[in-house]
Amino acid sequence: MTQTDDPLGPYRGRLLGLAYRMLGSRSEAEDVLQDAYLRYAGANREAVRNPEAYFTTMVTRLCLDRLKAARVRREVYVGPWLPEPVLDADDLSPEKAAEIAADLSFALLLTLERLSRAERAAFLLHDVFDAPFSEIAAALGKSEAACRQLAARARRAVAAARPGKRVPAEAHQALLERFAEAVASGDPSRLKTLLAADATAVSDGGGVKIAALNPIRGADRIARFLAGVVRKARAQNRLLRFRFADVNGEPGLLVYDGEAIEETISIDVADGLIAAVYVVRNPEKLRGLDAHAAGPV
Repeated sequence: MTQTDDPLGPYRGRLLGLAYRMLGSRSEAEDVLQDAYLRYAGANREAVRNPEAYFTTMVTRLCLDRLKAARVRREVYVGPWLPEPVLDADDLSPEKAAEIAADLSFALLLTLERLSRAERAAFLLHDVFDAPFSEIAAALGKSEAACRQLAARARRAVAAARPGKRVPAEAHQALLERFAEAVASGDPSRLKTLLAADATAVSDGGGVKIAALNPIRGADRIARFLAGVVRKARAQNRLLRFRFADVNGEPGLLVYDGEAIEETISIDVADGLIAAVYVVRNPEKLRGLDAHAAGPV
């Protein structure tokens, strides 16, 4: 399909980025854009005076509908839920210089998950995608004043959860490399030195792959858990190999078992230590990575 044939073409990256931030799923975001295209195909196109605003409103509403169903699914989801990792974060970011616009980290996406659907939409549309409140009001079916309040509440929640600036990529990468070496060593004491005392580890197996059913809290428990995973793999004669890659716009790890991606690992860094470890093992969330990832090294 050429851009001429695709009315979403000029706005596709922006709309995909919006839908991904709303849903935490690249595959669902792509489904939303397909739904938006099909609805546009059946609409009176002459009545669409501003295609970008039209598609932004439609994608927002489709995401809000999906989030209703997602809330029900999450109630029966096995273990913790994490967003679907992406390796092409630049394609999902709006053309905006603000730090929040480039932030696709798991920490931020999980903060957005704790907001109401309307708060999330208002915040993303205004603070990340620069939509005017008149457009946000049309998308949410609320007054502009109400949308301003929604965005302000969400902004305060995000600021409280993410009080500091993002760590420079070089420092993040250096700590991640030390972490990968410590994990490979299977030495819990070595791992513990890299973790904040109150660190949290979250693993998402979706009930398909073995994963911790609850977040693991505390440096000692996390270190022993990760060392135990490595020991078990060695006992089963499995060779886990790491590859560094940008995961959701930050330095991360792709873990391979043979030639297949077994999991992704992302870390959140604060005060020079690892504050959180996010491990995505659910195969459904890893399926889309193969097209963007080279093999292990």
